[in-house]
Formats: sequence, structure tokens, C-alpha cells
Amino acid sequence: MRTGLRRLAAGVLAAACLSLLAGCHGRQEQTAFTVPETFDESRQYEITFWAKNDTNKRQTDIYKQAIEEFEALYPNITVTLRLYTNYGDIYNDVITNITTQTTPNVCITYPDHIATYLTGDNVVAPLDELFADEKYGLGGSEVRFDSPAQEQIVPQFLDECRLDGHYYAIPYMRSTEACYINKTYVEALGYTLPETLTWDFLWEVSRAAAATEGADGVYSLNGQQVLIPFLYKSTDNMMIQMLQQLGAGYSTSTGVIQLFNDTTTDLLYQIADATAAGAFSTFKISGYPANFLNAGQCVFAIDSTAGSTWMGTDAPLLDIPADKVVEFETAVMPVPQFDPEHPQMISQGPSVCIFNKEDPQEVLASWLFAQYLLTDSVQIAYSQTEGYVPVTTKALESPEYQDYLSRAGEDNDTYYQVKLEATRLLLDHLDDTFTTPVFNGSASLRDAAGQLIETVTKSVRRGQTVDDAFIEALYADTVSLYHLDSVSASGGKVDLGPMPAMSVGLLAALAAAWVLILAYLALRHHRKKSAER
Repeated sequence: MRTGLRRLAAGVLAAACLSLLAGCHGRQEQTAFTVPETFDESRQYEITFWAKNDTNKRQTDIYKQAIEEFEALYPNITVTLRLYTNYGDIYNDVITNITTQTTPNVCITYPDHIATYLTGDNVVAPLDELFADEKYGLGGSEVRFDSPAQEQIVPQFLDECRLDGHYYAIPYMRSTEACYINKTYVEALGYTLPETLTWDFLWEVSRAAAATEGADGVYSLNGQQVLIPFLYKSTDNMMIQMLQQLGAGYSTSTGVIQLFNDTTTDLLYQIADATAAGAFSTFKISGYPANFLNAGQCVFAIDSTAGSTWMGTDAPLLDIPADKVVEFETAVMPVPQFDPEHPQMISQGPSVCIFNKEDPQEVLASWLFAQYLLTDSVQIAYSQTEGYVPVTTKALESPEYQDYLSRAGEDNDTYYQVKLEATRLLLDHLDDTFTTPVFNGSASLRDAAGQLIETVTKSVRRGQTVDDAFIEALYADTVSLYHLDSVSASGGKVDLGPMPAMSVGLLAALAAAWVLILAYLALRHHRKKSAER
């Protein structure tokens, strides 16, 4: 196995060598934005705002309400909303529009995506000066609404928006992942949920659930022919969190890719074994975890805390017919841990960036609107639609938000018990969260991490054998599929372990040959000079 990976490392070496010859083609230096001394209110501004919304009409209404209130405060600014169904589509459209210089003014996105936007020339506006401006900055004197000061943004969330020492975004909402559990089934199998969910416990219970399948194909646990004990929505987060919890490599802050390591290999074998036992599948392969959970066809469903409104018997948002919903007790717990004493969970959620334009006044108008998204009215209203957490201490500490948290279970809509439990889960574990390094290509690396799990799971379900040769080929294919060799040429590298002895010997031989050639040339030059004398 290791020999194969070392051969792969030798292949990637060529890309690394080319990067030395071709130079760095990574992030471009972004020109610092100079804040105008005064906002010109005699002019009319039309700015575009690209945002994401699934099927939650209440979120759309909040965007529209925020725009209406903002335009009342600034009658000379018109905001046009464009909605997308997922962040990937926003990302793809931004990349396309960069080439035609038709990017939006304000965009909800992720730091991984911003890192790619920054490879263009002055595409994204740096926000450092805008943050600090006395008139129009955070909490500025000339801002016409109650804007939070920089120190009132939760530091852990704001740090996620800092790339290469500069701020290129402001956080909008934050979430983490939670494990939504059919506690009724767990107890029916003879188990009691531990204080901290561990991977060993989850795998054991999942295998026990799968083992209840009878000869007729019906599972005694749920009386149905369908049961996927453990379903994971975002397998990229699954792999990233597992590696983080085990202290294994994923990537460095400078973009060195460490994903393809021994720990990753061991995890993939564990996942393959669980899949073979009928205990595990993924969203991309089988479908939305909440649908299986609510239909009594799943024991453990891991998804974002923002997805909590879809989880459980009384979920306000359902994607299955009401008559298919099974009654059960729902437990909400942090994602499984390898070390219960030191829990680690990913911090995620959308941020807001502003795109640079030739007119500084237009950028300032965009910044004012982006700031408005941080006001208490927007933050609290949006967080109540799903299991998101506001990003400012102003909103978190407000009487309105504290009242909201205290009313869990009063109804199955605004105060839905599972949603409030998911929200508190993140609030109680802020210090246990982590973020992944952001660099040009980090979005591709994230996709690659998830694809490793997807490919192994799908292959096992198709009856293929997952062995050393399979993993070796999987790693090579993943590097190629996600252009991770191109990521290395942007200033980082793919770390696949020590170089094979043959390659070391070849490089040593080449170095020795060059030494001999240079020595020969030096001797020849010396003899020529001597002859001339």
C-alpha cells in the first residue's frame, strides 16, 4: 500500500517541479479599498444581492423585508435580490461572471469559495478599512441603523472570514453538525445513549440494527424492508472531522495537502466494513437523511444544525407524506467523537462578501447593505427559521433572542424542540469548534475528502473489493479528478508520504550528473584560459 502511494507521490512531484519553473499562480494581491470621506447621497445606486434559499419561504421573506427596511433608510440605494437553491450554483455563477466583470455587489458565500475568487485581479473588496472607518464602519457614526461594533461579532466566527491577514467577508449565520437519533430504536436494541456519542458506540449500534434483518428482508427493528442505520449528509465534513479528532493531517494553512495519509486509509477501511454490514450509507447514494429518519428507516442521521427543522416526528418541514412519518423520540447530540474528553466539531455557515467595482461609492453602498444583514432584526429573524446561530453578541445577548431560546417545545414551528436543542448544541460548544484552512483550491480539497467516502461506500454496495490496490487507485484518481496537482502548482503541494527510493536515487543521480557536467565545463574553461596564456 505504502509503495503505491509513494509512486503516486513521485507523479505529483512533477507538478511541484513545474510550479518552481512556472512561478506561483495562486491568490492575487487585492488592492486595499479606500473608503470615501462622504457617502454621496445625491446619486442613485443599484446593487445586486445573491443569496441562497432552499424551500424555506420564510427566509425569502426575511431577505425581502431586510431590503425593504434598508431602502427606506437609504432611498437612493436599490437592492435587487437573486435567489439560488444552493451555494455551489452561486459559486459557479460568480466564477463565470468574474471573466465578464459582471459579478454581483453583495454575495452570500463560503470562505473556501472566496479564496478562489481572490485569484482574480481585485475581484473581492478587502474590508479592513471599511470595518474601522469611523463614519461608515462597523458601529460607525454615520450609519443609519444600529450596526454592531467589530468587537460585538463573535470572534470565532469573524476569524473564519480572515484570509492572508485581511478580512474579505463578514459572517452571516453559523451552524455546526448534529447527530439526530431515533432514541426509541436505540433503546429497543438494548442500548442507552452515552453522555458523549462516540464512533465506537455509533458503529456498534448501527451494526446491531442492520443485523435485525430477517430472511424475508424485513427488519424486526422497524417492521419494514428498508433500514439504513447510519446516514451522513455531508461526507466531506465526516472525513474532515474524523481526521481532526484523531490529530491526523488534512491540510496546512499554506495549502500543503495531507489528506492521503495512513489514518485516512484506516478510516476508509472502517467505513467499507460498516457499509458491507449494511450499517452505513450517504445522502448522495441513498437520499436525504431526514426522510429516512422520519420514516423510521434510520437510527442515526447526521446533518447540519441548520437542518434541524426537517428532523423528527413533529418536524415543521417534511419532504415525505405525513402518513409515512413514524412516531419516535428524537435525541440531538454532537457528532460522534474519538476522544470524548476533547470533543471537536466543525464550524460552518454562510458569510457575506462584497465585490470590488470601479466606483468606490458603489462599493460603499454595498457595504452599508451588507452591514444591515448584521442587525438584530435580521439576525434573530433568520436564525429562528432553522437551527442557525446569530453571529453577533448583540443579537445573542438580546432579550428577544434569550426569550426565543427559553421557549423550546412551546410549538412545533418557531419553538420546535429539536431545532432549539440543535441551536443550543452549538452555543454550548463554541470553544470545541474548528475551521479548515482556506486557500485557492481548498474547496476542491473539501470535495475530494467527501468523494473518498462516497466512492468507497458506493463500491462496497456494488460488490467491489476494497483493498490496498483499490485505495491506491482511489487516491490517484481523486488527485486527478479534483485537480489537486493544480492546487499544488498554486503554491502548495500534495503530501503523499516519503518519496520512493527509486525516485530519490534518480534525483541523486541527476544531481551528480550536473555536478560532473559543471566540473567538466569548469576544467575545460580553465584549460582554455591556460592555453591562451
